[in-house]
Amino acid sequence: MEPPSGTALTVIMVCLTVATGVLDAVSFLTLGHVFTANQTGNLLFLGFGIAGQGGLSVVATAVSIGAFALGAVLGARLESTLAVRRHQWFPVALATEATLLAVAAAAAWESGPAEGLPPGRRWAVIGLMALAMGMRNVTAMRVASPDLTTTVQTRVMTALVSGSPLGHDKRLGYGTHAAGRRLISVGSMFSGGLLGAGMLGAGARPTLVILLVAACVAATACLVPRLSHRHTTED
Repeated sequence: MEPPSGTALTVIMVCLTVATGVLDAVSFLTLGHVFTANQTGNLLFLGFGIAGQGGLSVVATAVSIGAFALGAVLGARLESTLAVRRHQWFPVALATEATLLAVAAAAAWESGPAEGLPPGRRWAVIGLMALAMGMRNVTAMRVASPDLTTTVQTRVMTALVSGSPLGHDKRLGYGTHAAGRRLISVGSMFSGGLLGAGMLGAGARPTLVILLVAACVAATACLVPRLSHRHTTED
């Protein structure tokens, strides 16, 4: 009933990290300088906006933070309930995330550039994406895959440098094999942001980029039960 482990889980979490980078590229570059996954940045943006600096939208940022929090609540309720009932909560969580992202893409469909969305629809897209990312954070925390949180990298980057030959901190991983996972995690987020920005720069519509991520997450959700079953069979 649990997610797969080992290499299979690492690959899944890396893919989800790349997806996060793509989504935050879409939200930041086309929806008005707001993140839907990186809520640390949004907290700062909210402060900047309230202070009237940087031309940042207080409403858009508040919508993202609020929707993210709601997503975390709903994700915790859903996943813990499924786990108690011995259902496969991991693929269900991913399928729910994919559905929310698909609805977000539909909310902005046929709009042309995302910057041209009416405020209400733009806030709806931001809210749906942030709702999905709030659920994702719960999913990643429940999986507890070391150094693969899929949405934030500050802690991982700190551990990567501190546990390297430069930092030489054994308590933070020096002398272990943790550096590889940490480097993959950081690189995955960078690659996702680069990929998302590259697609937008090449003329891809934001709605199609969001829909592509939704399809990838949905495909992952369909693959998880097979991987879990194979792992159980091998054990």
